[in-house]
Amino acid sequence: MDRNKIRNFGIIAHIDHGKSTLADRILEICGAVPKGKMKEQFLDRMELERERGITIKAKAVRVEYFSPLQKEKYILNLIDTPGHVDFSYEVSRSLAACEGVLLVVDASQGVEAQTLAHAHLAISQGLVILPVINKIDLFSADPERAMREVETILGEDHLPFTLVSAKLGTGVEELMEKIVQFIPPPQVEDSPFLRALIFDAVYDSYRGAIPFVRIKEGEIKKGMEIMMFSTRRTFLVSEVGGFTPEMKEVDSLGPGEVGYVAANIHHLEDSQVGDTITSSACPALSPIPGYKKIKPLVFCSFYPVNYEDYSKLKESLERLQLNDASLSFEADFSEALGFGFRCGFLGLLHMDITQERIEREFGVEVVATAPHVVYHVLTKKGEVLEVRSPRDFPSPSEIEEMEEPYVEMSITLPAEYLGGVMELCQSRRGVFKDMIYLSEQLVLLRYDLPLAEILLDFYDRLKAVSRGYASLEYEFIGYRPAQLVRVDILVNREMVDGLSFISPEENAYYRGRELLSRLRELIPRQLFPISLQAAIGGKIIAREDIPALRKDVLQKCYGGDITRKRKLLEKQKEGKKRMKAVGKVRIPQEAFLAVMKSEK
Repeated sequence: MDRNKIRNFGIIAHIDHGKSTLADRILEICGAVPKGKMKEQFLDRMELERERGITIKAKAVRVEYFSPLQKEKYILNLIDTPGHVDFSYEVSRSLAACEGVLLVVDASQGVEAQTLAHAHLAISQGLVILPVINKIDLFSADPERAMREVETILGEDHLPFTLVSAKLGTGVEELMEKIVQFIPPPQVEDSPFLRALIFDAVYDSYRGAIPFVRIKEGEIKKGMEIMMFSTRRTFLVSEVGGFTPEMKEVDSLGPGEVGYVAANIHHLEDSQVGDTITSSACPALSPIPGYKKIKPLVFCSFYPVNYEDYSKLKESLERLQLNDASLSFEADFSEALGFGFRCGFLGLLHMDITQERIEREFGVEVVATAPHVVYHVLTKKGEVLEVRSPRDFPSPSEIEEMEEPYVEMSITLPAEYLGGVMELCQSRRGVFKDMIYLSEQLVLLRYDLPLAEILLDFYDRLKAVSRGYASLEYEFIGYRPAQLVRVDILVNREMVDGLSFISPEENAYYRGRELLSRLRELIPRQLFPISLQAAIGGKIIAREDIPALRKDVLQKCYGGDITRKRKLLEKQKEGKKRMKAVGKVRIPQEAFLAVMKSEK
């Protein structure tokens, strides 16, 4: 294949600005999918993606396009990327396989938070950016305003805009011509060595791990022996191919091409995202620079509902980690919930999606504890501890200093909602940085916020005060000093470690009371009273009681002497005392999720 006729590009945008719909139109124009099999958001194959209407995993597809203007046939390798902030690492990995991107902006919504984030990511990687204004068919569309907002990001020296309606197909053929005209072919040097970058992978029960690769140098084909740079292990290639969009076997993959390699890789650690594949017979001298190791920002623990599912849960996390490099996990134990795994995520949606995939795809029912961030604690002995769970938080007498993680929050919103959003940020201990007017109506607001405050339903509150118009994007900026305490929750005087949380000292009492009042509604009543207590160390700071569920023992007592009724009530009273002594309270999953919510 003539490498000058190859175009590798991704589609980037904010959530719901039309990336997947635009990908559908490109597939139709190139005839990649038969008309009978075509459906909306074709590349979103995961059941969860179709239900929620969002892209979770980046999808690569290889199509052939004949340009009427150039009178030439081109190979287009397209990658459809997610839009949500929790999957931004997925976007950065995918763009490493591209020379250019289509920056899609909704003509009615204009520039939003993730538009800015993805555009800056593409600029930092030196990619060619083709700006696309989508949804011009909408009654509320204002393409002129959207173009002015995009110019504030890209500057005046940018490639020409393309106005399209991905839903109707308007302007998409014009966009195809601009793709082959402006996005450059892959720049590769002739080399005797093979170097291929793994940018994603999937697991097949019969063929093992299948890495998705971008060939930088050399050629990979069936029957050759390859070597992984990180483990130095060798494998015999059984199949190579591309995505059309289904996996389709080809004879070989050459420089600049994107595809997959099947080589009976049965150990998941041998197919790490960011690793380099080379030839074992003539190995390259150095690997391709991989990806920056991502650090999880949010941690929670997963415990199997059935203890015998522990090994199945471990296997499911290993499989998910194969094509989600931002997921991390380690063994964990809770006195209340047993053996499980402490998992690290990039955000709450990432956590929610992972739990749902474990339950749906692998059939393991899990209990998830409340999410936590990582705190830094300097002890009086001079040790620096990484506290990833309230259970690991040392006693106050051992602590010298404490730090909590902060993020820079970028919020784009209409100017009319500015007051409410600023009030929300300040109530969550936010520090104002700056405010930029992208247009007369649109404002970019920046705050430094403690990451822990974002976990407390910040996104829902933001949508409420802005009537759904505000969008956010955040970036980790480091640790800052804090005064923190661990609040323990006791149910019938027994501590439930899955309900414990770390809080700023000044908010501990209010959060403890809020949580207890919520647990009072969520925990089912028993035949004995249940006490709920919030404690800091040995000091009880709040209490709620769940009254006993009274059984009517006098139901069959139709009159008679009053002493008979008293005898039955005394008998019931003695029975309740025994139940209270040996009774165990079953705590539902909703109770653990209640820790995430705040009344503020």
